[in-house]
Amino acid sequence: MNKVILMGRLTRDPEVRYTQTNNTLVASFSLAVNRRFARQGEERQADFINIVAWSKLGEFCSKYFKKGQQVGIIGRIQTRTWDDDQGVKHYVTEVVAEEAYFADSKRDGDAASVSFDNAFGSTMPGNMGSDFEVSSSTDDLPF
Repeated sequence: MNKVILMGRLTRDPEVRYTQTNNTLVASFSLAVNRRFARQGEERQADFINIVAWSKLGEFCSKYFKKGQQVGIIGRIQTRTWDDDQGVKHYVTEVVAEEAYFADSKRDGDAASVSFDNAFGSTMPGNMGSDFEVSSSTDDLPF
């Protein structure tokens, strides 16, 4: 099984390219992911992980993700190689994103959050429609 779950901050805005063969959108960016523990007396370290998102997911990332934002990525690790013009072989390991999520708390005036809510709707409690009622009474709880 090849599954990666990461949460970190974008080190730069996503960079968008298109493939030469079929003009498919590819967004690439890097996440700074904090290591879980720090040695005593040392500052916490981070790993910088390259992420690639294709097509619609790449379009979403390029439109809504910005440098410094905390995001969650679910995907798979992929390695690839290529030879440069001098015949030197290069290796790269990256995460191919399959899912992407906002992980920051929503801030007032944050354009990306506002745009996302306008595009996809809000599911905040109290805004669930007239068919849903929240009761503060504990009389009808089953326990």
